Amino acid sequence: MKITFFLSALSLISIFSSSLSAGEIMVSDAYARSSGPLAKAGAAYMKIMNHSSENDRLISVFSDIAKKTELHRHLKSDNGVMKMVRIDEGIKVGPMKQHALARGGDHIMFMGLKEPFETGKIIPVTLLFEKAGKVGIEIVVDQNRKEKKNSHSHTH
Repeated sequence: MKITFFLSALSLISIFSSSLSAGEIMVSDAYARSSGPLAKAGAAYMKIMNHSSENDRLISVFSDIAKKTELHRHLKSDNGVMKMVRIDEGIKVGPMKQHALARGGDHIMFMGLKEPFETGKIIPVTLLFEKAGKVGIEIVVDQNRKEKKNSHSHTH
């Protein structure tokens, strides 16, 4: 009973504060979106803060909302065209540093959505870090969110 209450309270805290801390890793400002109600893919964005004195690396991500969930990055090709590529080496988050997963940069990609992204929907996601291990978060779908100024900034 106490565990259920604790988990429920933790879920409410993460929804209302838009921030979740697990050990030395803190995730804040997480949201997801897709291009529309019939989209087969969606993406998630957030800020990841490493409060430890060592480098850590986000090496994988898991969710049941899609057939595939991967870490992706937008890169500009030699001819100036933006393309999206899977990140196989993981995403480094330096000691006492923050890394933003943001539109036009690093992000979580959900491919083969099993159900549409609707504003307000909660998506359970597990982030796997090299040192911190598994960090479970809940991401709120926000189809109307506009990109914030300076959201692409990050430090390693």
